[in-house]
Amino acid sequence: MNAQVAVIAPIALPLATMAVLLFAWKSIATQRVIGLIGSALLTVSAAVLLWLVDRNEFIVLQVGNWPAPFGITLVADRLSSIMVMLAGLMGFAVSVYSLVSIDESRVSYGFYPLMQLLLMGVCGAFLTGDLFNLYVWFEVMLIASFVLLTLGGERGQLEGAIKYVTLNLISSAVFLAAIGVIYAATGTLNMADLALKLRSFPDEGIVSVLAMLFLIAFGTKAAVFPLFFWLPASYHTPPVAVSAIFAGLLTKVGVYSLIRAFTLLFVTDLEFTHDLLLLIAGLTMVTGVLGAMAQSEIRRILSFHIVSQIGYMLMGLALFTPLALAGSIFYIIHHIVVKTNLFLIGGIVERRFGSGQLKDVGGLYRSAPMLATLFFLSAMSLAGVPPLSGFFAKLTLIQGGLEAEGYAIVAVALVVSLLTLFSMTKIWAEVFWKPAPDDQPTTAHGVSYTTSERLSLFSPILLLATITIGIGVLAGPVMDVSIATAKQLLDQDAYIEAVLPDHRLTDSQPSPIVPVAEAANTAEQSLAPHELRPRPRGVTSQ
Repeated sequence: MNAQVAVIAPIALPLATMAVLLFAWKSIATQRVIGLIGSALLTVSAAVLLWLVDRNEFIVLQVGNWPAPFGITLVADRLSSIMVMLAGLMGFAVSVYSLVSIDESRVSYGFYPLMQLLLMGVCGAFLTGDLFNLYVWFEVMLIASFVLLTLGGERGQLEGAIKYVTLNLISSAVFLAAIGVIYAATGTLNMADLALKLRSFPDEGIVSVLAMLFLIAFGTKAAVFPLFFWLPASYHTPPVAVSAIFAGLLTKVGVYSLIRAFTLLFVTDLEFTHDLLLLIAGLTMVTGVLGAMAQSEIRRILSFHIVSQIGYMLMGLALFTPLALAGSIFYIIHHIVVKTNLFLIGGIVERRFGSGQLKDVGGLYRSAPMLATLFFLSAMSLAGVPPLSGFFAKLTLIQGGLEAEGYAIVAVALVVSLLTLFSMTKIWAEVFWKPAPDDQPTTAHGVSYTTSERLSLFSPILLLATITIGIGVLAGPVMDVSIATAKQLLDQDAYIEAVLPDHRLTDSQPSPIVPVAEAANTAEQSLAPHELRPRPRGVTSQ
């Protein structure tokens, strides 16, 4: 596949799939098949993109042959291609699960076209190279996610959707205002061009204000403290397939945007911006896990844990060392897989008992040992128990924190990890270990599956659990990828040169962040014997 085709394919394929689904509107079975095929093709295209980026470091597409910074730029680097790959994989897993879990009425009202629209928005946000188009892709995601939240029209869904859309619209308004201010100040919205101009911008106060505006906008999307209340109020209300794709991907688009903005654009006053990020990371961890401990419904507990785990992802960004940033990337990879899987498992529990309340369920350790095993693996990985993926992600962050002498955030991360283990064991004890309630025998509510139902519900869970174990077993190669990605993020000049190849950096415009060679050496010393490869030339289309 041509490199430039590869970078547009994760956006074009969901769009084409959505168009085909509209022609099959009246056929439920056809929509299910087309939706599954479209998600599979997205996953394949994302894998090809990831392979090409691994060879070329950057793939840049100037849409319509308009040169940057004047036209629309798509940029695939290591981080964005990893995120697109995870989006495709989660989309495929949820599409398989939805073959049984999404009822015909919701399919007839457009579940599968909306799912593809959501995936298109997510991939577009990961691949865009300018702020205005990032705003556009955020709005595409918001439209699709709002309709998916309300699909079915149940009272709880509508209540959760109102909270969700209200706070996200406020976030979008702040984002748009920030875009207006930054364009007025610099005359550009291209991220590479902005990175250059913000380096030498004469008024540091304006840059700090802009950083705070983008922190509010992206922080709301990412559900950081204190902007997270919309998430636990809404994620438990829609069908489980919708909750799972939201849990895996939506907040990670906000985290991705924070990482992109605070490694590329706002890096001139690290003492202010990143110290604030570190405080927010700690508070997000604590409030999220305390909220989870206070809940008694499976999806509510898992929703609060999303908030808590976002804090770990911000921790590495805030510490802003190669090792810590690699820990954040490792953690994102681990979390997307595990959290999606836990929601899918929670859906099977609800399907069996007709309820997700802990008091209404029980006895699944004996009646469903396979489900119990899959939940145990995912839950222990979320808590950071070795040798699963979460352990290595947290270990890297702890190492990064100690290396940066961030002892307070390390202590918070360790305590929150123990509290996460406690709340996960609470679900285990209530759902799987205790006897089934007398009025809810384990023979009720769909325990007897047909072969097709069993394949649809359990195969994606088994796939994601296998990936979770695989990340733990192959922690070394995953760490190599994470280190290479962190190294690339810290090499601000490489991104600028890939997007603006005709630009020549001058001595008056030095990179304000750690030089990539120094970053690589630090990371290599911390994680020896992992090997870091030099950066080859990028692929650019104009």
